[in-house]
Amino acid sequence: MKNERRRVLAGSLAGAAVLGVLGFAALRPDGSGGAPERPVAASGSTPQGATPGGAAPEGAPTSEPPASGTPSPQPSGTPVWEGPTPPPVDMKLSKGSDRAAVTIVEFGDFDCPNCRRYAQSIAPELERRYLDTGVVRVFWRDYPIRGRRSVEAAVAARAASRQGRFWQFHDALYSGTARLTEDGLRAAARQAGLDLARFDADRRDRAVREAVQQEGAFAADLGLPGTPAFLINGKLLFGAQPLEVFVRAIEQARRGS
Repeated sequence: MKNERRRVLAGSLAGAAVLGVLGFAALRPDGSGGAPERPVAASGSTPQGATPGGAAPEGAPTSEPPASGTPSPQPSGTPVWEGPTPPPVDMKLSKGSDRAAVTIVEFGDFDCPNCRRYAQSIAPELERRYLDTGVVRVFWRDYPIRGRRSVEAAVAARAASRQGRFWQFHDALYSGTARLTEDGLRAAARQAGLDLARFDADRRDRAVREAVQQEGAFAADLGLPGTPAFLINGKLLFGAQPLEVFVRAIEQARRGS
């Protein structure tokens, strides 16, 4: 249990480090990133400690990184950490000011009801308060843990990102009316204003699928308990918590506390 906790919290720091939150942009000397190549969780499964369906426990606390999980400088002055190597950050899956003081990394699954609740009820208000005012920048990472439909939806969203329409497609999938079937994904693509022929071709691109697999493997290796999971300047917050929980976490990160 102790090792699992250290793995989650060290991973929280890792995710923040990749985005430059801790003052460095890459976790390899060559800055190349990369991730273990392994499939995402099998159909119908959730990581240990998650409730079925990716549900988040009410009132789940944020986690404070222990001192032992902090990157330590080597003789060369390059900070390193022990943990899985993050895949490269896809900037097309981000939104907000690049000068934002607070970074939120969301690990999500398009078939997760709590992710949909967050997207519908919480994210719009956070966007109005913090993204539109330049305080927060959001990065999406795929964590498709609910099976084949989750994976195919994530692949489709990556395909949409190639046309610069990731967030429009994201919103269409979380609208509450979209079905994660072949017809449903193409309907969401039309709603998002995509070129359908290019969308279909990009979904068949092996690189798109591998990107999803790498992100799912990375999230699993961090030991994240389910979806949605958030790193707010490196601190873990799990679940579609009430709005005030996110506001409190953002304000603490903004103050550097």
